[in-house]
Amino acid sequence: MVQSELKLDPHSGVTVIFRSKRGDRLKILVWDGTGMVLIYKVLEQGNFAWPKVQDGTMRLSRAQYEALFEGLDWRRVMAQRVTAPAAAG
Repeated sequence: MVQSELKLDPHSGVTVIFRSKRGDRLKILVWDGTGMVLIYKVLEQGNFAWPKVQDGTMRLSRAQYEALFEGLDWRRVMAQRVTAPAAAG
């Protein structure tokens, strides 16, 4: 399915996430260099926050993916630029 439908190379290191219709389960596929890893996650309460899919795919930053995997609303995860502190003089 990853190759034929999504036109992605599953051996490239891409992480592919499938969601159940109810939105409370995820299947995550990733190639780790030695084999295909399948992660199956079920939320006991609630649903995963799922973005609108455009062109059959979505892209998440690492922080957004980690929030999604933890069952948090990834849309509320925002990166903030931190300025370097001024040297103490």
